[in-house]
Order: sequence, then structure tokens, then C-alpha cells
Amino acid sequence: MRMRLAAVAAWVAACAVAWSPAAAGPAVSPNKLTLDDAFARVAESHPDLRLFGSRGDVLAAERDQAALRPALVAGATVENVFGTGDFTGSQAAELTLSLASVLERGGKLDARRTLAQSRIDALAIEREIRRLDLLAEVARRYLAVVAAGRQREIAQLDVGQRERTVAAARQRLHAGASPESVVLAAQAALARAELDRARVEQREQAARQHLAALWGERDPGFEIVAADPTALPAIDDLATLETLLLRTPELAQFADQQRIREARLQLARTNASPDLDWQVGVRRLQATDDVALVGSLSLPLGTARRAQPEIRAAEAELAMLEIEREAKGLSLYSTLTEAHGRYRTAQLEVRRLRDDVLPKLAKAEVAAERAYRAGAISYLEWAQLQSEHTATRRQQLEAALEAQHALIEIQRLTGQAFVAAPAASPAQGTSP
Repeated sequence: MRMRLAAVAAWVAACAVAWSPAAAGPAVSPNKLTLDDAFARVAESHPDLRLFGSRGDVLAAERDQAALRPALVAGATVENVFGTGDFTGSQAAELTLSLASVLERGGKLDARRTLAQSRIDALAIEREIRRLDLLAEVARRYLAVVAAGRQREIAQLDVGQRERTVAAARQRLHAGASPESVVLAAQAALARAELDRARVEQREQAARQHLAALWGERDPGFEIVAADPTALPAIDDLATLETLLLRTPELAQFADQQRIREARLQLARTNASPDLDWQVGVRRLQATDDVALVGSLSLPLGTARRAQPEIRAAEAELAMLEIEREAKGLSLYSTLTEAHGRYRTAQLEVRRLRDDVLPKLAKAEVAAERAYRAGAISYLEWAQLQSEHTATRRQQLEAALEAQHALIEIQRLTGQAFVAAPAASPAQGTSP
């Protein structure tokens, strides 16, 4: 369990480092929220995690109950009273005081204790599984806010491009080198760009509220620390990640489940041993004013036969567990391979767009502006190049977000931290 907790802590730290400002940068403002801040808030307040404390109390109470021995039963019996004939008076009455209980055989007490304790032990790993799921959800929602902020930046750059287009179109209109329709078309493109900017601003606010809902905040007043989702770390190959997958809590829980089902099987087997009912007491004979000891023992018959269906069911559940683990392993491996493939594909796309496509489009857009102002190309050619440049920036961001989502899934499955190495600042106009 310590190794799993360490893996979770490493993952939290890795995500926080990957999406936080550089260590040499300025201090984070108090109203700025980092990813590790979000992790801490959810860990402290989310009801799904606090619920495990109550569940632990319930299981502890059930363990204490399982450890109880059969109760002693005190009884009193009056016989031969209110009868007829020789039994009309009190002389024939008999009073018996008794003490009875059940003598459990076959180790039932130890079996109950073992089953109750194994359920308590399994609760810890269930909590870690839920914790990992919550951390992944926090990372996804935080990434949504980061993504909306980057989309807003791209939209603002697009608005700036369109404003320059409108200004250049007006200049050519005043010079008599361009019709008014070109100015109107440029203004329409500017209005559309402003609409896109307003839409992503609203999306950013909604994403921030969605994130804050994880710790119950209704009116979030924080801002997300600026982050670069296109900074993608190198990850291990699929064979290495598969070995890490074997230690995931989702598979480790099957070891706890095996102990629980083995304890249930042992408890079912103890039911084949019949319990012995005993009773001892003292009887007073009113007629002779004498006192005598009484006692009884009883043993149910056919207990072993009646216990066989429960034993077979427990054995079948135990045998079924290995099949369940195999099925879960295949499902997790399938998810891992799919996420690994998506990450590698998106990582390649982000890198090629950053290194090859965006620098050329940035230079082409600058050249197109000069050419349009000089009358060498038409407005449509310049506008088309602006649209392509903006669309490519958005394509790079979408690919980076696809990679980040795949990375979150890989880290959730393996508990392994992947941190992007510091990179040199990109050339002007090569990143959103």
C-alpha cells in the first residue's frame, strides 16, 4: 500500500509540475489555482473519499459483532400448575431455572473474524482506486479550463488579425484600389472572430465552475495558472507500461477479493460442523420440597448435507475470481494500448505542426499582409491564409488536448509520473 500511495503522490506532483509555471518564474498569486491546489481541495472535501471513513466504521462494527460468541440464555419454566385432579393445587408445581447457549464447532468464530477483517483490509485499496479516479477527473476538468484559456488566446489573435485586415481594406478603399464590399466582408469576418472569442470566454467560465464543483464551490473566484498543454513529455514504450499496469490498484484489489472469498468459503465449510445446543438448570419439586439438577444436549442432524450448496457456491465464486481478474486485465490492457496509441499520434502531430507547419504559415501570413497592402494579392487570398493559420493553431491545440487526455488515462492506469522536460521558447508565431 505504501508503494501505491507513493505512486499517487508522484503522479500528483508530476501533473502539478507539468501544468505549473516554471520554477524560476514569479510566485503564484493567492487567487491563482494550480493543479496541486485542486488536488488538495478535492482530497480534503470530496464526499466520495470521506464516505470511506463511515464505511470503515460500519465494517469495524460488523467485525466486533462477528467476534461475539453465542449469547447465554437464561430461562424459567413452571410446570404442573392450574391443572385438574392431582394438579389442582400448588403441591404438584415444578419450577426450573436454566441457562442455555450454543457451543459452536468447526472454527466458526475464527472464520467470521477472518471474513470481517478481510473486508476492512479491502476497503483501503477501494479508497485508493476511487482516489485515483477522482485525481484523473480533477486533471481532466483542470485541463478543460486550461484548454478554454488557450482557445481564448487563439481567438484573440484571430481578432487582431481581422482588425488589421479591416484597417488595410479601408486604406485601399480610400485609395480607390478596392471596392466597399471588401471592407464589409472584412468587418463580417471580424464580427465572427469576436463571436468566437465571446463563446470561448463563456466556455472558460463554465469549465471553471465545473472544476470548482468538485469541492463544492458555487461561485469560483480563482484563476487558473497559465500552462502550456502542448508541452508533452516522453513516455515509455508499451511493453514497459504493461509491466507497470500489473501494479495498478484495479488489479491489486483482486488479491483482497481473493482473501474475502477464501474467508467466505472457510465460513461456509464451518457450517458443515453441527453446533451443540446445551442447557443446564435447577428444578424445584414443590411436592417434596426437593431440588434437582437438569441438563440437556441437542445436535442437529444432516448439517453437512445442508451446508454443501453454500460450500459449492463459495467455491464457484472463488474460481470465478481468476476469470474476472483475467477479463479486467484484458480490459485495462486494451485501454492502455488505445491511450498509448492516441498519445503517440497526437504527440507527433503537435510536434510537426509546431516545427514545420506553423512557422511557415506565420511567415506566409506576414508576407500576405505586405502583398495585400501593396496590391499584389486580393483580400480573399489574405483572408484565406489568415483562416488557415488560425485553424492550424486550433488543430495543434486539439491534438495537444487529445494527447493530454490520453496521458491522464495512462497515468491513472499505471500510477507512473511523466513530466515534460523544459523546452526552449518557440519562435514567434509558432505556438498559440
